[in-house]
Amino acid sequence: QVQLVESGGGLVQAGGSLRLSCAASGRTFSTYTMGWFRQAPGKEREFVAGISWMGSVTACADSVKGRFTISRDNAKNTGYLQMNSLKPEDTAVYYCAARRGNTVLTMPGSYGYWGQGTQVTVSS
Repeated sequence: QVQLVESGGGLVQAGGSLRLSCAASGRTFSTYTMGWFRQAPGKEREFVAGISWMGSVTACADSVKGRFTISRDNAKNTGYLQMNSLKPEDTAVYYCAARRGNTVLTMPGSYGYWGQGTQVTVSS
């Protein structure tokens, strides 16, 4: 089992950058695929980016491609989401999630472990 805690959210102007972190408990973090999702008010939770066990496979949503980068440091049990060129439409609560297995999936229901979320607000 793994527990996840996000940090790094905040208020930033459009065009700015933030780096989210996801700290995981447990010694088997390296055997979980990790994903980042976000949920804006009144909208469904959506996939942002995902990364496989050793980081060999990554995927991201078209809406953030070229601006967001997902990475992980298994030695530190931590995952990251580097967000550049932020836009007001990126405003949402961002969640870190993990799933057993080495396949990056985009459906929230495929992930069994979730953090509490961190708010990202981008002002215009």
